[in-house]
Amino acid sequence: MRHNRRVDISAKVDYAVRALLGIAEATVGGREPVSVETLVQQQQLPRKFLEAILADLRRSGLVTSQRGPRGGYRLAKDASQVTVGDVFRAVDGPLAEVRGLRPQDTAYTGVAEHLPTVWVAVRASLRRVLDETSIEQLRSGRLPAHVTRLAAAPDAWENR
Repeated sequence: MRHNRRVDISAKVDYAVRALLGIAEATVGGREPVSVETLVQQQQLPRKFLEAILADLRRSGLVTSQRGPRGGYRLAKDASQVTVGDVFRAVDGPLAEVRGLRPQDTAYTGVAEHLPTVWVAVRASLRRVLDETSIEQLRSGRLPAHVTRLAAAPDAWENR
């Protein structure tokens, strides 16, 4: 039996990024905080799951919340200062793990002794995209050149 494992971008990460994009868009120019209901409707997100995600984002210092009839969520800092990697870590933990270990904490002997270098490189490549792409760049569509180059590669959109 063959099990396919891949870098998994969870629903939690996807929803969290989409929620932050909605908050960033709605609060441009210092407008009112964004309600959970607004985010649910705009992004078609499940309410209870979104509430849990927003709690994670608040605990991580990425959003602030305001109670009351005009309550809702705002980014805790400018959208240009929040990266997709920050969001990923806030809701799902480290970008890369090998059997529950950080890549640099793996060690092998014999023929596999160089494998930790590959695991660290995989994490570095994830960081290059996720930590160098801000919520503002994503919101505006002005993505970093290296990200658009990677996505424009002839086989980037093909399954393997």
